[in-house]
Amino acid sequence: MPTNHQIGLIALLKRSRPINLITGPIIYSMVFPIMLLDLCVSFYQWTCFPIYGIPKFNRKDYIIFDRQELKYLDWVSKFHCTYCAYGVGVAAYVQEIIKSTEAYFCPVKHKEKNLIATHKHWQAIAFEQGPDFDFEAYLEKVRNQMTQKNEP
Repeated sequence: MPTNHQIGLIALLKRSRPINLITGPIIYSMVFPIMLLDLCVSFYQWTCFPIYGIPKFNRKDYIIFDRQELKYLDWVSKFHCTYCAYGVGVAAYVQEIIKSTEAYFCPVKHKEKNLIATHKHWQAIAFEQGPDFDFEAYLEKVRNQMTQKNEP
């Protein structure tokens, strides 16, 4: 039986959920605005932060590509993880730059009643897993929990 990284593209497509195949191009088309945001905010930080004496943030501290090391992920999942690591990393990097700008120019808190949680903390697994870990089964469990929480 082949390991996850040896499974062919056709076999992976057959086991994929149809909705994921349909929405995949939409999801991946977002890489262009994410890259543009990354470029623009990086340019802004590198040009303006030195003028104001604000310490710069290093992108590599936010954009972390480490999931390729995981043996329980197939090559398609590793590709998806690369995309997500980039998107989430850019968002965190941008957030720090914007927060620093706000702190420099306008460090006023919002009213507590106007604040909402910045993001939901979905269940995540530890980076390391045993050799018998079934990523696909775990992923299905998390998806079911997420969709149940969103139902009215």
